[in-house]
Amino acid sequence: MDRAKAALIVAASGRALAASARRGGMIPLVADFFGDQDTIALAHAHRRLASGLRAGMQPAEVLEALEALARAAPSAPLIGVICGTGFEDRPDLLAAIAERWPLIGNGADVVARVKDPISLTAICRDGAVPHPPVALDPPVDSTGWLVKRRGGAGGSHVKAQVGRERAAGTYFQQRVAGAPVSALVLAESRRAMVLGWSAQWSAAAPDRPFRYGGAVTPAGIAPHTAAMLAESVACLMAKVPLVGLNSVDFLLDRERFWLMEVNPRPGATLDLFEPADGSLFALHVAACAGALPAHLRLPLRAKAAAVVYAERDIPIVPDCAWPDWTADRPLAGSAVKAGEPLCTVVATAATAAQAKRLVAGRMEAILSRTCEKAA
Repeated sequence: MDRAKAALIVAASGRALAASARRGGMIPLVADFFGDQDTIALAHAHRRLASGLRAGMQPAEVLEALEALARAAPSAPLIGVICGTGFEDRPDLLAAIAERWPLIGNGADVVARVKDPISLTAICRDGAVPHPPVALDPPVDSTGWLVKRRGGAGGSHVKAQVGRERAAGTYFQQRVAGAPVSALVLAESRRAMVLGWSAQWSAAAPDRPFRYGGAVTPAGIAPHTAAMLAESVACLMAKVPLVGLNSVDFLLDRERFWLMEVNPRPGATLDLFEPADGSLFALHVAACAGALPAHLRLPLRAKAAAVVYAERDIPIVPDCAWPDWTADRPLAGSAVKAGEPLCTVVATAATAAQAKRLVAGRMEAILSRTCEKAA
């Protein structure tokens, strides 16, 4: 029997990666912003990053946490570090991590290329992939333009109000119509396979109109449309040597589409696409080592997952009996501020529409429960 291996995981939220690592027979050592109940239960050791979502990944804190977790590792080979959401605008931190441990995922140079708006525009242009125009200077006519933060993730960084001056670290992107669709991609340098498609929706807040709400699979796109988008993914791969799990976001308007973002790491749809046998985490590790599977059995039933955001401050989360269709459950006694993620809700059904309706009902149930009323 093969000896179990340990892996360092650092992400804004490490629960989904930790769960998939366990399914893959690996021992997760996790650092993240939340320290949720289920994350701690899954992790052999855990460190909560105090900087939080607003400040983002802080180099000294992240490196210290990883050092502490590495010291807490069991007597098992440590394969390296898997970075999830939170490093899109911090390639220097990725480089610093890679100096100390093997980095299992895209390196700093690749992340910098695909998260730089001018570089991504050039990559899409050279590959004949439709991409909205971008600008570093404020457009003369701001109608129909968005403001985005370089390296932003989750939609909260996107603003519809375009001013006359550009704030540091932002850029402008012309607004295009369409429904958001994302490809989950498993890549090995210049080769890749699309594992599945998901349709996403936003959970708008007054100051964050494009905040990520949730996703459902299947995405409900026609086979010829999926083939067209997959060809764009192949064109992207020919230009950028991505490795492991990545996602590519599109806006789809009937027969027209635009590639919007490349997320060069395992992301928000891990829960939707975990295979019936094996784990996406194990596939990520294998792909980064140069091995892609010949074929992959994916979940057959429709599945949806959504983030429940707190509607008001919860100074002390009570000791709730959380339903088994929730994940990312906050520790009893912790605090959740209004607008912050409270938990994740998942649902499986016969169709995508049914799964989405079921997840919406479960979100309402959570918001009406004692956990929310306790504020």
